Amino acid sequence: MRASWRFLATAVVAGTAVPVFVGAGAADAAAASPRVRCSSEKAGLAAKLQRDITNALRGNTAITAVSLHDRTTNTVCTLRADQTFDSASTVKVTVLATLLWDVNRHNRHLTPRETELATAMITKSDNDATTALWRQLGVPKIKGFLSAADMTRTVPGSNGHWGLTQITAGDEQKLMNLITGSSSVLSGEARAYALKLMNEVVPSQRWGTPAGAPSSAVFHVKNGWLSRATHGWRVHGLGAFTGRGHDYTITVLTHDNETMAAGIATTEAVARAIHKGLNPTANTVQTSTG
Repeated sequence: MRASWRFLATAVVAGTAVPVFVGAGAADAAAASPRVRCSSEKAGLAAKLQRDITNALRGNTAITAVSLHDRTTNTVCTLRADQTFDSASTVKVTVLATLLWDVNRHNRHLTPRETELATAMITKSDNDATTALWRQLGVPKIKGFLSAADMTRTVPGSNGHWGLTQITAGDEQKLMNLITGSSSVLSGEARAYALKLMNEVVPSQRWGTPAGAPSSAVFHVKNGWLSRATHGWRVHGLGAFTGRGHDYTITVLTHDNETMAAGIATTEAVARAIHKGLNPTANTVQTSTG
């Protein structure tokens, strides 16, 4: 894959209702028994999502963090929102958002070169393009965006190792909320551009959170995958689902997977449970599983 991690010696590759708490399965016992927590303004939806996400993870030994925000029903679900993970390629959405934030601050447009790099970084997960933009922006500027976005738990990777940026599902949800909703941090034009690129990801990388999505939704995705000596495979997925009444985002972060395929399967099991809960009568689309 183009998103190989050549610069890492240890890498193999690149609401408002009262919440109800449901156990997340025996596999969570070693991690202080974290529980899926949901709230929703739609009657019965919180309990259903909590049950179905929990069931999707039952027996899974990987560490998984989940975040869901559906604006239509004011539904929020979280699991291990503050657990830290190596970002792998999901940080590329943060790099893009930083670039767009900085361009707006300086009242200018993207240069042809920046457009080329941003497109390759998101649609093909190109690492060289990411490195070029990471160096151009610099860590102080990236930290400036993180502060503006209130992503207080995200720590940029040191020594140029952007794939080792420390992220949480809670902060990734903040990022997805910024990209999909009106705010003072990113302009409407910037948000539209980010979503456009995430909608144009190459077919081989459209796995993860789009699995089981309703056919009536437009989906936008960015995945990350990385294997290291500790915590095995990290496999992450960010997804936004818009159009025809859909307005929700999903974050799934995992590590301690034995294989990349196992991480993808976990991500897609959670995604299918969420899509089915939010769209119980919709026709669904199948996506590539890597």
